[in-house]
Amino acid sequence: MAAIKILSVDDEAPLELLMKQYFRRKIRNGEYEFYFAHNGLEALAILYNNPDIEIILSDINMPEMDGLTLLTKVNEMRNPALRVIMVSAYGDMKNIRQAMNNGAFDFATKPIDMDDLAVTIEKAIEQIKFVHESQKAHTQLESIKRDLNTARDIQQYILPRVFPPFPEDSDKLDIFASMEAAKDIGGDFYDFFRIDEDRIALVIADVCGKGIPAALFMAVSRTMIHAKGMQCDSAGECLTEANRLLAAYSVDCMFVTVFYAIYNVKTGFISFCNGGHNAPHVLRADGTTVELPKAKNMVIGAFDGVEYKEETMQLERGETLVMFTDGVTEAVNSADEEFGTERLDAILCTMADKNCQQMVEAIKAVLSEFVGDAEQSDDITMLLLKRK
Repeated sequence: MAAIKILSVDDEAPLELLMKQYFRRKIRNGEYEFYFAHNGLEALAILYNNPDIEIILSDINMPEMDGLTLLTKVNEMRNPALRVIMVSAYGDMKNIRQAMNNGAFDFATKPIDMDDLAVTIEKAIEQIKFVHESQKAHTQLESIKRDLNTARDIQQYILPRVFPPFPEDSDKLDIFASMEAAKDIGGDFYDFFRIDEDRIALVIADVCGKGIPAALFMAVSRTMIHAKGMQCDSAGECLTEANRLLAAYSVDCMFVTVFYAIYNVKTGFISFCNGGHNAPHVLRADGTTVELPKAKNMVIGAFDGVEYKEETMQLERGETLVMFTDGVTEAVNSADEEFGTERLDAILCTMADKNCQQMVEAIKAVLSEFVGDAEQSDDITMLLLKRK
């Protein structure tokens, strides 16, 4: 550990010899390193050249610049670790009191009781150590915050952000998606990609847990599902293969709920596989809604050797497939009421003639109004596909 640097400021020369003699063992052992000045001006020059000095022992009554003025100058340096111990005659309590009010750490009276001064210095050192530990913790937190911001930016970057995503088919379909993390980074994700000329894959998922572990598992899950989606011919096969890989790499029993669908651009036919995820809703052209069957498959990544079954449906012209995570329906307000599927359907029923982005923005607006001042407890993610 580096020596504690102490600046003694006093116009009485014998004090320097006394300090060196009394603290000779700590000086010899490299625990203390002393500097000496005879007035405030000399002290400021020494502090300028040695900014790592952390304890000042200053007499109050000195020529050229007294101790109270020096204390004011030291305060202007705004060094939270610097501790000033004032020294004056016992009868000079008015100035001592002023020094304490102006931020001095402690005081000693002349003639100085060196044993008592040694205890005061040790107390100052303890506080200085605490300040350094707090500064270190703050620096670490700032570093973590920067890392989280970078991770959030990366996470947003890997999600598709360009809409419309398939301009060559913009006369046949409309797609829009949104993900708002509850924390700096989230565990929800969505994806869509072209499998071939006629088919487009749609993915919405929710990783268990929050924070960095969920975000990392989210990135791995998205990559594996995307890769298997390009290789596998069916939705069930895709999740079966993705589960096999994720189960092998999963730690701490992490898993992900997934709704994976393959949409035929020309016919509106959808084959889908629901791995423990919220059942999507279909908004019909007449403004009515219907909920797809509950998930018949388990979450993925939890157990190996699971075979996932797919189902099919027909999306008619003017209908919208509304996919979402439980952060939407399970959002709670200050009264601990859940938003629920009924409120979601009530919004959708008024928007059959709107495009997907308008629907998403409307849901988010009503959801925000419902939640009010309550803290967002889960990621809020939506993916909508409308057949034109």
